[in-house]
Amino acid sequence: MRRPLPGQSAVTAAGQARPADIERATLDKAAAENFPVAPFFLPRAWRHDLMAVYGFARLVDDIGDGDLAPGGADARALGVQDHEAGDRLTLLDALEADLRRVFDLSGPGPRHPLLLRLEPTVRRRALTPGPFLGLIAANRQDQLVTRYETYDDLLAYCELSANPVGRLVLAVTGTATPERIRRSDAICTALQIVEHLQDVAEDLGRDRIYLPAADMKRFHVQEADLAAPTAGASVRALVAFQARRALDLLDEGAPLVGSVRGRLRLLLAGFVAGGRAAVRAIAAADYDVLPGPPKPGTPQLLREAGVTLRGKG
Repeated sequence: MRRPLPGQSAVTAAGQARPADIERATLDKAAAENFPVAPFFLPRAWRHDLMAVYGFARLVDDIGDGDLAPGGADARALGVQDHEAGDRLTLLDALEADLRRVFDLSGPGPRHPLLLRLEPTVRRRALTPGPFLGLIAANRQDQLVTRYETYDDLLAYCELSANPVGRLVLAVTGTATPERIRRSDAICTALQIVEHLQDVAEDLGRDRIYLPAADMKRFHVQEADLAAPTAGASVRALVAFQARRALDLLDEGAPLVGSVRGRLRLLLAGFVAGGRAAVRAIAAADYDVLPGPPKPGTPQLLREAGVTLRGKG
C-alpha cells in the first residue's frame, strides 16, 4: 500500500510535533486573512476542500516569508535536516518534491500533514499541479527578486503569486471556463496589488518593494521615501496611481460574479467587494499607507458587496 490515511504522517518520532498540531498551526491563520477563506455559507464539501487548498497556500507563503512556527516541525515533516531548516529555498524545494508526491500515484505519498490533507481534494476535484507549482515559484522568486522594474514585471509576478488561488477556487467549485479564469485572474491580480499597497512598510522591512521602479521614477519617489513614518505628496500620488490600476482590474473581473449562481456568487462578490473596500480605505487615508495598512470597516464591506451583487460600481 502506498498511501497513508489522511492525518497520518512520517513525523511520529518521539519529541516531534504531532501531525495534527503542525496542520492546525497553519490552518488557524485563516481567521486573520483579509478575505474569508471558506465562509460558513458554502457547502461543507467546498469548505473542506478550500481549507485544504488554503493550507497549502499558507504553508508556501510562510516558508517564503520565514514565518513558519518555531521548532522546525514543518521542516522535519518535509524531510529537511535541522541544519537546513532556515534555508527557504531548500524548504521550497522540499515542498515541491512533496507536492509531486501528491500527484504521483505510484510513489510513497506526501510527508507533510497539510499535503496529506490536500491529497483527497486533488483527487476529488481533479486538480492539476500547475497552480500549486505557481505558488511555489512565486515564493522562490521572492527570495531572488526584491524589486520590479515595470508594471508588466509585477503582473508577471502576480500571475504566479495570486492568480493560481482564484483558479483553484473555480476548480474546486467546478465552475472554471476560459472566460471565468480570465476574469478571476484580473480580480486576483488586483487583490495582490492592493495588498502590496497596504503592506509597503512591512515589505520594505523584508527588503522587498512591489511598487514598479519605473512608476517610482515617474512620481519622483526614492526608496528612502518609503521608509518615512508618513508618506509625502509624491508617495501618495504613486499609491493613488497604483490603487486606480487595482480598481480598474476589479472592474474588469467583476462580471465573474454575475456569471455564477448561489452561494459561490456570494463568495466571489466578497472578494471583489473586499478589494474595492480596501482601496476606499486607502483613499480615505489620503493614500498614506506608511503608518500601517488602512483597513475597511464592516459597513464599507457590506456596501461594496451590495454594489457588486447588483452588478454596479
